[in-house]
Amino acid sequence: MGFHTFPTERAASLEDPGRYRYCSREELLAMLEPSADGVVADLGSGTGFYADDVAPFVDTLYAVDVQPAMHDYYREKGVPDAVEFVTAEVSSLPFDDGHLDGAYSTMTHHEYASPAADGADDGALAELARVIRPGGRLVTVDWSADGEGDDGPPVEERFSLADATAGLEAAGFEIERARERPETIAIVATR
Repeated sequence: MGFHTFPTERAASLEDPGRYRYCSREELLAMLEPSADGVVADLGSGTGFYADDVAPFVDTLYAVDVQPAMHDYYREKGVPDAVEFVTAEVSSLPFDDGHLDGAYSTMTHHEYASPAADGADDGALAELARVIRPGGRLVTVDWSADGEGDDGPPVEERFSLADATAGLEAAGFEIERARERPETIAIVATR
């Protein structure tokens, strides 16, 4: 992962419906365009806040998190039938090439992506390009480096829209849409 992971002792705060002001259920579903037979991954799923929203619209949803304690919290809360737990770094996913129809991350891109340094490959983004099938979608909603920093991680740990899209393009994704918002960025990329 990148700079840090979310503190597990604050896991309950991830269930705050106020999170929808940064990415609503409807916005996420519209960007992801899931299908009933789809296989998707929630990258940095945490307590399953967004996984609960997407799971009814897909066949399989992999809740990917590097922290087993987050999976434990999610299990205690109750898990939809479509959800399967995966404890792994985004840079080392246990999926075959092209296994996923799509993936999404909500406020976690900064935790797994690496800042570009002299055009160096980003292992996590390259791994996503490997496991998402050609034509599959990757949706990224994260804190903006150009935001105020009142919420979320420190500004210096965030990506600008330009840096995030450049990293995705370098990994082989085509950017469909990319928007800068007051405190966040939203990107839809296709493999």
